[in-house]
Amino acid sequence: MRGARGWVLGAGCLCVALAVTLGAQARPTRIVSLIPAVTEMLFAMGAGDQVVGVSAFDTFPEEVATRTRVGGLFDPNVEAILALRSDLVVVYGSQDELIGRLSGVHIPLFSYRHAGLPDITETIRALGVRTGHAIEAETLASRIEQELDEIRQSVHGRPRPRTLIVFGREEGTMRGLYVSGGVGFLHDMLEVAGGVNVMADVPREGLQLSLELLLVRAPEVVIELRLSEPWSAARQARETAAWSRVSIPASRAGRIRFLSDAAMTVPGPRVGAAVRKLADALHGAAQ
Repeated sequence: MRGARGWVLGAGCLCVALAVTLGAQARPTRIVSLIPAVTEMLFAMGAGDQVVGVSAFDTFPEEVATRTRVGGLFDPNVEAILALRSDLVVVYGSQDELIGRLSGVHIPLFSYRHAGLPDITETIRALGVRTGHAIEAETLASRIEQELDEIRQSVHGRPRPRTLIVFGREEGTMRGLYVSGGVGFLHDMLEVAGGVNVMADVPREGLQLSLELLLVRAPEVVIELRLSEPWSAARQARETAAWSRVSIPASRAGRIRFLSDAAMTVPGPRVGAAVRKLADALHGAAQ
């Protein structure tokens, strides 16, 4: 399998998974997932009944509300994980201390890291094999790949606008502007949706962008992802006004788009729907 990347988007988590398991390879019946994207994969492939614990940031599907919360990326609750008598724990690859403690008591692990768009289906397939749902996982992965291919075909031949994806900014200003770089699943999603990332030459998943560089890159479309609260009409008007004070093609043409769907920042089974929304934002109802 391929190696990976790492960027946390809000509570989501913005995916390659190294199917690294320590201990027995038996079909697990008590899974703990600290990664929202992987939790969604487990439920989507029919392994939800095997999930007994989830992270503090899991919100989808609704069934996760009935599972025990065991902390998050930076504050995993080891005692809660052990109390659940888990026989497989999905961890993030950078959680060295947690990995060491769980390995020390011989709990099998599935180690995961965020990566590019193709790694979502690779992760699903590996997870399906590990959890005893290989057939269901293959069906799910194939459906996602078909959805992405259909989107590619639907935008084929259309103009590819130079686009900036923004996932952080101090509201009402251009301070604290955090954007997608040229690697990772957000960048890949934009390409499938028919856009050109104006920061594609920066080999990072995310970076802070200065106002000067924003003016130089001159995006034709700005896609701003905000998940903390709904984009009310008043809020959109206020933030559109903030962008209008910056002389870039996107603001002059009125092509500032605000998206608030949490699926945009969780590289999991809903990625096809997320890419469709990106394509609509770039091209109108391209589907």
